[in-house]
Amino acid sequence: MDAPLKSIKDLLPDLAGASRRVAELILEQPDLAGRSSITSLAAAAETSPATLTRLAAALGYEGFPALRAAIATDHGRDLQAGWEADIGTMITPTDPPGRVLDVLAGTHAQALRAAVAAIDLDVAGRLADLIVDAGRIAIFGEWGDAIPAEELQIRLLRIGRPAWFHRGHQEAVVAARLLGPGDVALAISRSGEHRDGVRFLNQAAEAGATAALITGATGSTMARQAELVIDTGIRDGPNWTGYFAGRATDTLAAGLIFVLVAQRTPDSLGMPIHTVDQEHEGDQERS
Repeated sequence: MDAPLKSIKDLLPDLAGASRRVAELILEQPDLAGRSSITSLAAAAETSPATLTRLAAALGYEGFPALRAAIATDHGRDLQAGWEADIGTMITPTDPPGRVLDVLAGTHAQALRAAVAAIDLDVAGRLADLIVDAGRIAIFGEWGDAIPAEELQIRLLRIGRPAWFHRGHQEAVVAARLLGPGDVALAISRSGEHRDGVRFLNQAAEAGATAALITGATGSTMARQAELVIDTGIRDGPNWTGYFAGRATDTLAAGLIFVLVAQRTPDSLGMPIHTVDQEHEGDQERS
């Protein structure tokens, strides 16, 4: 016997009136159908329990209770498959918060150990030297990769480095075209296969800038475009739990670059931060 939800969907074009309303309700709310009594579900569909009994029989079930059990099982499998594809298998929908925290912390710790073993400090030092001397630093990141990329730009700007953060196709194209010899184009991409990132590094290299990449995939397309590649040791995971663990390695690598640059320009540290409001207040006082 086919899965009940598929059978109902296949039967739907042949149904009319109350039977069709019941079928549509089940397809729209399988969780409701899998836990409701025949009376309550019939009321929700504005029909009688007999309609549900006839629908169950048409689908080959011995009454509505058997159909309801099959729907609950079928929907449960769909939910589990969706959860595992998105979140992964290390955490389940019923895990208590403590278990969730332990898994997330544990995967982060493993990822950080992998990053420490993988990061080439000589390459990181060369990139820091180039950033110190660069006339312009363009940093690219998309989606989750944008988080450490944008933070690095902010940190570099804070210590006086001429850094800009870019995301999206148009920004990447324009940013790369503005670069030249002595400039640095740095992308952060776990997978190393982002189309806009590939174009960003390629155009930057053609313009004479140094193309650099922080990634977990040293054999990727973006890595082949880059002159300097910092390996974080964690590839793009198949689900969110793995991807979130790798976020720690991206942040670690970006943080390392920031501190190495700061070490080379210690006089830039401790600079006062003036907000726009503070500058505006100062102008008012002087006027």
